[in-house]
Order: sequence, then C-alpha cells, then structure tokens
Amino acid sequence: MGVRARQDLAEQLVAASPQHPWAGATFSAAWGAKSALATTLVRPQTVAEFAGDTAVDAGRWRHLVRFLRVRADMSPDDVQAFGES
Repeated sequence: MGVRARQDLAEQLVAASPQHPWAGATFSAAWGAKSALATTLVRPQTVAEFAGDTAVDAGRWRHLVRFLRVRADMSPDDVQAFGES
C-alpha cells in the first residue's frame, strides 16, 4: 500500500472504545510468530476491500492479504462476517 493510500485510509479511521469485539486479541506478522504486533483497534464503520487467497487455518489467513481500496459504496452491514458462509 502506498503512502497516499495509507494516509487516505488513516483519515477515515477512528479509534475504538474498550468494548470493541476484538479487545484483548493479539495479532502477529507471521504464522506462529512469538511476538504480537502493536495494534490500534478502530470503530467498524469503514469497509475496505482486500485481496487474499482461500488458505485459512484456524480462522487465520495463511498468506498475506493486500489492501485494494476503501469501499465508500458499502456499509459494514453490507459485509458478511469473516468465517460465515
């Protein structure tokens, strides 16, 4: 993701309250990584499109995903929750 795309996305994100559904979760940059990434949870109000393959194991993407674009034409209610079919 380019610098301009990161800046545009950052302008649309708002930090979440402590009641965020993922509060307390940890995230890593690699499968089986021992150290957690620093994470700022945001309000689920912006829809972004990502590209990834179908390799998911135990609810985690097995390979990197790539940011494509913000979907201003969609609301979070339009998006199926991860793992739902």
